[in-house]
Amino acid sequence: QVQLVESGGGLVQAGGSLRLSCAASGNIISINVMGWYRQAPGKQRELVAAIGSGGSTNYVDSVKGRFTISRDNAKNTVYVQMNRLKPEDTGVYYCNVNAFTTYGVRKTDYWGQGIQVTVSS
Repeated sequence: QVQLVESGGGLVQAGGSLRLSCAASGNIISINVMGWYRQAPGKQRELVAAIGSGGSTNYVDSVKGRFTISRDNAKNTVYVQMNRLKPEDTGVYYCNVNAFTTYGVRKTDYWGQGIQVTVSS
């Protein structure tokens, strides 16, 4: 019922910046939390940043002060601006959206396919 399209990944040198976007489409009535997770090779997937419907945000400690998450409710889109990137930020980033749809009875988590972010040293 919900499709997520991610964009903005790629290769960047340490200290550089990237901006990831995730646009949700489908029979969406409302969206609660939107966020980004990442998974590095051999490691568990972790929450990077999340933003609630009212604009409250949460970040993993390692990205605080460097990453900024935002959302455009009119476009059902979530962004994360990633500055001063480090090699340890390398991984596959997954968009996550918790949404209530036209025919649903509860909010459901939807996941993007993942987008690669590689930070070289």
